Amino acid sequence: MPQIWMTYDELGALCGCGATEARERAIHLSLDRRKSRDGATRVKLDLALTAKFFASVREADLDLDCAIEALHNTHRQMGELLAPSEFHARRGAA
Repeated sequence: MPQIWMTYDELGALCGCGATEARERAIHLSLDRRKSRDGATRVKLDLALTAKFFASVREADLDLDCAIEALHNTHRQMGELLAPSEFHARRGAA
């Protein structure tokens, strides 16, 4: 299982709360906490939080895929509007 370490702000974003509440939650769950070289304290996610993190990544990928599909559809529609119609093509050939 991969180790995922998050700051309190990141953990709060994952859990839908603030950094202070995320810190209290980490203490309550007895999660490993360490000070990083950059000075920020990071929390090692347990199995449940890791699953929640992966689910959020999958959801974000799905949102991104939907946005890309919408852009492709818009591009196709714009191309159809700008392309000469068959009427104009036939008229020029006559």
